[in-house]
Amino acid sequence: MAEIRPLSAELRHIAETELNEVEERIPADLQALRDWLAKQPHLRCRQDDQFLIAFLRGCKFSLEKAKSKLDHFYTIKTMMPELFANRQMDERNIALCRTGTYLSLPKPFGPGGPRIQFTDYSKFDPKVFKMIDLFRYQTLLLERKVREDDNSIISGYIEILDLSGMSLSFLAQFDLPLVKKLGVFAEKAQPTRVKGIHFINCPKEAATILNLAKSLMPAKLQQRFYVYKSLEKLYEVIPREYLPEEYGGSNGRIADIVAQMEQDMIDYNDYMKEDSQYGVNEQLRPGKRMNPDTLFGIEGSFRKLDID
Repeated sequence: MAEIRPLSAELRHIAETELNEVEERIPADLQALRDWLAKQPHLRCRQDDQFLIAFLRGCKFSLEKAKSKLDHFYTIKTMMPELFANRQMDERNIALCRTGTYLSLPKPFGPGGPRIQFTDYSKFDPKVFKMIDLFRYQTLLLERKVREDDNSIISGYIEILDLSGMSLSFLAQFDLPLVKKLGVFAEKAQPTRVKGIHFINCPKEAATILNLAKSLMPAKLQQRFYVYKSLEKLYEVIPREYLPEEYGGSNGRIADIVAQMEQDMIDYNDYMKEDSQYGVNEQLRPGKRMNPDTLFGIEGSFRKLDID
């Protein structure tokens, strides 16, 4: 019997009808993944049921795709220690959490819908934090979501980014190659699926950078970028009720959301300490080895980003 958290009726229906999940077959599917992992001398991977089922669900129970995502998950993490090594909910991450810059909202987009994540750049002080601090914090939250957030795994997630308060000093430290790598990670490695990236209140200076960032994303992600001139335009797609109370919605108070996120991540520190023992050793990889150039590259044409 697999040790997996029971799903809500809505998520169970989606898992069965959209992700090809067959409850009776789950133990055999998990064992097939473990049998494959046992034959990968280069790959050290978590193997608990709840972790592995996330990759099967994220790949619609294609065993071959799940193998590829698991391999890429640990390969990219190993090749990007600046983002993924030694992550803890330490004083710096707690301070960043308390700014309320990045929120995982409590109510998903409908009972079985995607998780909603909200970024408010007016709360991010580039004199205190660097862009890479924010990205490291976001990858830390992702680790917990893989094991704890069934909505993110089964229905994906929506990003809403309010750019109205984005400072020029923040834009000056915008790292396009790093953004490109994160796009590759989102497509090839993480088991959660991006359903939409929605930008609001985008100033002209930010639009130029956004243009460049979009052009570096995988084609599938580029198709999920949406830009709105105002909150009112966003409400036509994502109703007001799904935003925090401070934005006129009913999806939690920011202070309460921040406090819950902080505690949830502090509780995950022991889990994250274990993370250092997992990864890849390219010297032991059967066949052709991977390297940053083959994984990432820096290509992509620069396209105009249309404003709704």
